[in-house]
Amino acid sequence: MGIGRRKWRAAAAVIAGSVSALLLGALAPATADTGTDDIRITGHGQELGSQIRAVEGDHSNSFTKRRALEPQGLNSDGAKAYATVPGIDVSGWQQNVDWAYWWGQGKRFAYVKATEGTSYKNPYFAQQYNGSYNIGMIRGAYHFALPDVSSGAAQANFFVDNGGGWSADGKTLPGVIDLEYNPYGDTCYGKTQSQMTAWILDFHDTYHARTGRWPVIYTSTSWWKQCVGTTGDFSSTAPLWIARYASSVGELPYNWSYHTFWQYTSTPIDQNSFNGSYERLQVLATG
Repeated sequence: MGIGRRKWRAAAAVIAGSVSALLLGALAPATADTGTDDIRITGHGQELGSQIRAVEGDHSNSFTKRRALEPQGLNSDGAKAYATVPGIDVSGWQQNVDWAYWWGQGKRFAYVKATEGTSYKNPYFAQQYNGSYNIGMIRGAYHFALPDVSSGAAQANFFVDNGGGWSADGKTLPGVIDLEYNPYGDTCYGKTQSQMTAWILDFHDTYHARTGRWPVIYTSTSWWKQCVGTTGDFSSTAPLWIARYASSVGELPYNWSYHTFWQYTSTPIDQNSFNGSYERLQVLATG
């Protein structure tokens, strides 16, 4: 074999090895060698309910969507609910939202994703948060929790510092902590039920210390049963936002006797109902 051919084969072997290494690197989990969320969160991160729908499914249809806007159960006064208010939630996946359109569809409140973990910030937050406000909606912000990457306090502070605060202007709802199945690993983020309760309490108390308001807790009953169980009772402070894509809210997480918000479908956008009258929604915003 000539020297030129040997050199060519040697170079080809090096190139093939490099390509293989790149392919293996692309296929390896993004969290293989890091304990932070900087690498594993890309693009728009997770939207509210994305992992609940992935695990539990979205069984909503035209009937369940109509049913979700009918009063169900008790409202925040402990009395029989007699009204609901329709709303939506959005994230970076929706990019620039046509708020005039959704106002015309009767939506009167909106929640906007602000942050995820301790590194991700929604690049469309300003357009979505300010746009919903300017069209006349009562709006608030939410945080997608990653309890395995930092403390609850660290994530609450990151949230407040990047759009998740609250003001007593009558148009701003208290911030939301989004607690659902881990999109990047173990369902309960490697925590026992008591450890998860402690993490949520850390976020809950820090958010209150920073804003004077208790955060809304968004979750599904199935996830809560598995990852929190009966070790933590937040029913006396945190308003409940339940995710269930069916004709009723169903069973609620431990010790909550009523829901405040209900996410009932993800089509054609995440839609929600507030469990009460518009005046009660204003009370929640006012504090």
